[in-house]
Amino acid sequence: MSTERAEPGLGVDAKPDTLRASSAASPSPLPVPRRKLRIALVAGEASGDGLGAGLIKALRARYPDAEFAGIGGDAMRNAGCETWFDASELALMGLAEILRHLPRLLKLRKEFRQRVLDWKPDVFIGIDAPDFNLGVEKWLKQRGLRTVHYVSPSVWAWREKRAEKIGASADLVLCLFPMEPPIYARHGIDARFVGHPMADEIPLENDRAQARAALNIPDNVPVLAVLPGSRLGEVSRLGPPFFAAAWQLCEQMRHLHIVVPAANAKCKAMIIEQIRTAALPSARVHLLDGRAREAMIAADVVMLASGTATLETMLVKRPMVVGYRVAELTYRIVSTLGLIKVNRYALPNVLAGKDLAPELMQHDCTPDNLSAAVSQWFEHPERVAALQGDYVRLHQQLRQDASARAADAVAGLLDTAAKQGQP
Repeated sequence: MSTERAEPGLGVDAKPDTLRASSAASPSPLPVPRRKLRIALVAGEASGDGLGAGLIKALRARYPDAEFAGIGGDAMRNAGCETWFDASELALMGLAEILRHLPRLLKLRKEFRQRVLDWKPDVFIGIDAPDFNLGVEKWLKQRGLRTVHYVSPSVWAWREKRAEKIGASADLVLCLFPMEPPIYARHGIDARFVGHPMADEIPLENDRAQARAALNIPDNVPVLAVLPGSRLGEVSRLGPPFFAAAWQLCEQMRHLHIVVPAANAKCKAMIIEQIRTAALPSARVHLLDGRAREAMIAADVVMLASGTATLETMLVKRPMVVGYRVAELTYRIVSTLGLIKVNRYALPNVLAGKDLAPELMQHDCTPDNLSAAVSQWFEHPERVAALQGDYVRLHQQLRQDASARAADAVAGLLDTAAKQGQP
């Protein structure tokens, strides 16, 4: 009987020399190198461009060799994103402007989504711009691509059923506010609270005297910042009551200074005419090109349009009065159909679940009401002091290192797909 051991899977007649020769003649194939990770992104305006840049940097720290491409602005390009189209091509406001550019936008969307599909990214990330991004995300998801939507539309304010439609477009939703994920959870959609990058960026304390010095505003006078909006439609509706209220306050407070940051040249031209009509004392008005945050920090009180600026005012810890008006027909339609589902509109009030700032909407947004609400903050400094604790708590709640957390969530989606063997 032979004493030679049979090798697993070989006949007993096989000899070690034969096995070595066979191995030498048929070397194992070399592993095929995996291509670099590819991430496609879209940002349609300046705020989204900043979010995209922060996310790219955080993803780059996790995936140093990753490739980024899509639609963005200077911030995303500087972060290493190849932009096939500039973000400005999507930055349209107002129904008339959108309709005028609709053929071009439809052509751009068709060309862009096909280019993304051909590029075969590992994930597509739509940043805000829901009117453009959700449709692109849905089209790509139906063709097997993983999709992420960064910045939830205001499902807490409008019809909650919209969450289901967003889930049909995105595998993952990244939310800036903590009240948003529970809404998506009710519809079985994966949504993560990542925090707000603005809360990471703005310090917990800000230097009022330094801001006033930078803006050439006296340090020993009361200051009101007036921000009637960043779009012409907003400025046209809110500027007249805002500046009429500012005139009343100047009459009551002889040393009051007014600081007005204009979002752009067109808004500035309209604001100049509105200030002239309101007969505000020019020596006490400081009109700025941009620099909204410095204006907020320099102010004692801020009167402003409802929107993201209310969050920024909260983060710099200034008391505010919030006003807003929409076109009368829009207001009637929204009111009649019950499309708005909240009693509070300003983000600080929504986040706190209580009224931190007076809200004067539509027909309540009058010069008398606005000036009376602003006067309360000047006349009751103890209320301003009591407000600071709520502001700090909310700031800390939103300060989560948002870009890093968003990158972690995207990495988790990619890792899950890899474990499941998905391409």
